[in-house]
Amino acid sequence: MRRYGTALFVMTMVSSIALLAVRKSSAAQSSGSLPPNIAQPASSGSTSTEKLAGLEKPVTILRDTWGIPHIYAQNQHDMFFAQGYVTAQDRLFQMELWKRAGEGTLAEILGPTFLKRDIGARLLRYRGDMNREYASYAPDGKQILEAFTEGINAYIKSISAPGGPGLTPDFKAAGFAPELWKPEDVLTRMAAFPMTHNAVTELAHAELVTLIGAKKASTLYDFNPAVELDPAPGLDLTGLSSSLVQNLVGSDVGISFPPLNKTGDNFPAEWDSENWGSNNWVVSGKLTETGRPILSNDPHRTVNIVPSLRYIVHLVSPGWNVIGSTEAGSPGVQGGHNERVGFGWTIFGMDQQDLYVEDLDPSNPLRYKTDSGWSTMKVEKATFHIKGEADRVVDLKFTRHGPVLWEDTATHRALALRSVLSDPGTAGYLGCLTMDRVKNWNDFEQAVKVWKTPTHNIVYADVDGNIGEHSVGLEPVRKNWTGLMPEPGTGGYDWGNWIPTSDLPHEYNPARGFIATANQKIIPENYPFKVGYEWTEPDRFNRITELLQQAVDRKHKLGIADMERIQNDVTPLPGRALVRLLGDVSGNSQDPATQMLLHWDGAATRDSAEAALYELWLNGLQEAVMRRMIAATGAADPNAVARIVGTEPADPMIRRLEHPDVEVFGNQPEAARTQIMLDTLQAAYARLAQMEGPDPSKWSWGQIHSVVFHHPLETIPEMKPLVDLGPISRPGDASTINATGGARRGESVFYQTGGPTWRQILDVGAWDNSVMVNSPGESGVPGNEHYADLMPMWDQGKYIPMLFSRAAVEQKVSQRVVLEPAK
Repeated sequence: MRRYGTALFVMTMVSSIALLAVRKSSAAQSSGSLPPNIAQPASSGSTSTEKLAGLEKPVTILRDTWGIPHIYAQNQHDMFFAQGYVTAQDRLFQMELWKRAGEGTLAEILGPTFLKRDIGARLLRYRGDMNREYASYAPDGKQILEAFTEGINAYIKSISAPGGPGLTPDFKAAGFAPELWKPEDVLTRMAAFPMTHNAVTELAHAELVTLIGAKKASTLYDFNPAVELDPAPGLDLTGLSSSLVQNLVGSDVGISFPPLNKTGDNFPAEWDSENWGSNNWVVSGKLTETGRPILSNDPHRTVNIVPSLRYIVHLVSPGWNVIGSTEAGSPGVQGGHNERVGFGWTIFGMDQQDLYVEDLDPSNPLRYKTDSGWSTMKVEKATFHIKGEADRVVDLKFTRHGPVLWEDTATHRALALRSVLSDPGTAGYLGCLTMDRVKNWNDFEQAVKVWKTPTHNIVYADVDGNIGEHSVGLEPVRKNWTGLMPEPGTGGYDWGNWIPTSDLPHEYNPARGFIATANQKIIPENYPFKVGYEWTEPDRFNRITELLQQAVDRKHKLGIADMERIQNDVTPLPGRALVRLLGDVSGNSQDPATQMLLHWDGAATRDSAEAALYELWLNGLQEAVMRRMIAATGAADPNAVARIVGTEPADPMIRRLEHPDVEVFGNQPEAARTQIMLDTLQAAYARLAQMEGPDPSKWSWGQIHSVVFHHPLETIPEMKPLVDLGPISRPGDASTINATGGARRGESVFYQTGGPTWRQILDVGAWDNSVMVNSPGESGVPGNEHYADLMPMWDQGKYIPMLFSRAAVEQKVSQRVVLEPAK
């Protein structure tokens, strides 16, 4: 692998970007305006021709005003070849990091701090039959991945050839060069790992049970259906904690050059709950102004990174005409529409992981106990290249359940992970290779059978006016345990068959005329399968349903503009409930804090003082109630318990406040409840005055709630102002449809880290009326005109046209490229 001197090429990159952009101010940007270092979208067309080995026939690529490629090929191979080529043009640096995160080769370019993360990725690599793997996504899955990676490689070769343009400045500043792709590189399991759920929480539950016991630990969670934690009798859970798997890191987690820390073990192990979301809904033509269905979708993932996790592309060839978004390292379209069908998804949230505590033979730690005697672990020797150090050989170990994540020689135990990711067809989202080609509901019902990860609620609409939804994913049958705790590896807790897709929740043309999902519990009461107990609170789902039902009740026919307003709604339903309760318990109080909230319109807009007060109050109230709940357990070390469970989620907390009990609130629960609410409100009011000054008329939520888009090169001082974007003040919170949740930094700033990375609204059958937006832009190359041109529109809740017909695309062409086979 080639490496480059970082200091020299940092200077080169600064110079290169300076030719394209003006260095932006470090002050906060005003919402809705382009940052000073980003050029306006292109409007004049240009034409060029490129000759590439590997193509069979010419391919035309039309880039529209926003840099989105519309690919017109004469056969499927060339179409996916071109997708790989143009995606690499825009996102090669991002793609290379995504690939390395998946294959476990980050330490090669970043040094020893990333070795543990690499080991985790290697442990989760698919090791099964490759023919079954490729065919699991589509019968022509292998051919598609081969063509896609050939296109990526064609771009890498073109920039590296003598007389070629050379590496882009981001590679030069980072000090390494991209390597050629193989089809199996696309099959990484680390793209899906964070969403397969729930090894991390299993370990948290185990740690809590060792501290306070299962019954008391269960009172600190809001399991649905209601269950108690169920540790296996006699199982030793000591020493287990979520820190044991914190280096199993999803591929969308940011990476910095050079690394930010020296230990390399401060990575989140599972998708942060504040990022865990998405919204979708589909409305029958009976309820719309045109008589056609409308499908809306905004998937939520890590949002505070640049470039965006999502990449927009339009693919056309015989048998294909599909537009939408994907992740840059994957072929096809993961959500969007073809000529007949539109689809979009949210995370279902089924539990696709279980941990097993294996008993080891004290005389031979490679042997572990099973229900039929001793078995021997499989051992693979893996070599890791490490920047600045000698290669290191690591033994990767596997039991019958899966990779070994932890061993304790003192107690002769090991921890093994059973995950669906070891089964064929479980690379994230690649089921889209079948979904992209469905023509009707019957096709759709066949396609959902190959959509194994992540678990999704997929909404559907077709040009014949039908709507539907199917919640899907590969899910094991658990006969006698919940999956909420690590289980003994000795037998009795092994997975059975897979739950048939037909037994997972679904509906078709419901009488109500619409379907909505937002990661809420979607399984019916008394569902016979144990698929999960931890779901996102239903606030976004309830608000979507409320707004759609209001339109139905008023006999208002819905249009695209209505869906735009719903996607950008910032009314937190927990705020409404808390303020209503505050009115009940505060009597005739005239104190400024109480009066401010009682006169709040309920919207968490960025200029709202009331929203700022509410958010601070909610934060303090959640902490205070959880402290009470922990105290009620009699925990000897309340701080240790608090570290594990965090704060009480808003919805169960509000239910607890509405119906205070003696166990948590003492002998006078109503009085204690009221005092806690009023005390935390006064504390929030005082804190807000410290943060934003003594004049409440100058307070606003947007002053303390913002997003910054972080680039991997931001840790190079000269690069940060050229590659990072923001801060931008933001409305909403984690519970609003326009989800903007995240993490609190210190005492004064709330940063958005998760939310909609891409939005689409489909006018089904009149496809050119559809709209979408991404953020910050289509290109990942700093200084490119499309690096952040979509960011102001995304921030302000505006959209660009989702151009589909050739005529509509031609009207917005900014660049025309013809790729021709090299002779």
